[in-house]
Amino acid sequence: MRTPAGPAGRQRAGRARPEPAGRGHPGLEWALPAGPVGPASGAKAELPPRWYPAALSSLPLQMLLYLSGTYYALYFLATLLLAVYKSQVFTYPHSYLVLDLTLLFLMGILEAIRLYLGTKGNLMEAEVPLAASLVLTVGGALLSVYFLLWQTLVLWADSALSAVLLALHGLEAVLQAVAIAAFDS
Repeated sequence: MRTPAGPAGRQRAGRARPEPAGRGHPGLEWALPAGPVGPASGAKAELPPRWYPAALSSLPLQMLLYLSGTYYALYFLATLLLAVYKSQVFTYPHSYLVLDLTLLFLMGILEAIRLYLGTKGNLMEAEVPLAASLVLTVGGALLSVYFLLWQTLVLWADSALSAVLLALHGLEAVLQAVAIAAFDS
């Protein structure tokens, strides 16, 4: 059996509930004017107080961190396949191949930590994780420069992949610095 909606219907069903004072937030009340409100009365309704401060987390930074994580996964796979290709087609000294692959895996670990701290710092509006992510971004940019210029054999595909990754790191560094400044103030 259905009861009519509203306070009267709830009372008839024996389930009377008190109405929350601040729409579910204890201690917060709506500031409602006494008397009629509307265009005919000439009075203006007061807006409820702001319960939460404006969010300071950066949506462009969050989107860029997500894009960078996706791009890095593709970058890692492409660079790994290029290293295998270069070792098969060209004369690639074993010690340099080991160095390049070690740096690639180190860069993968660094990127995972950097993206985690950057996302956490941005969403929690915390300066310390975001600053740590900014420092790791500089380290990731240096490794990108290594794969762009200084690895043993640099193919055109290596240059293109590393240049895009370096551009993403540069954009992230700028947005992270702006977000840290916004969180600090």
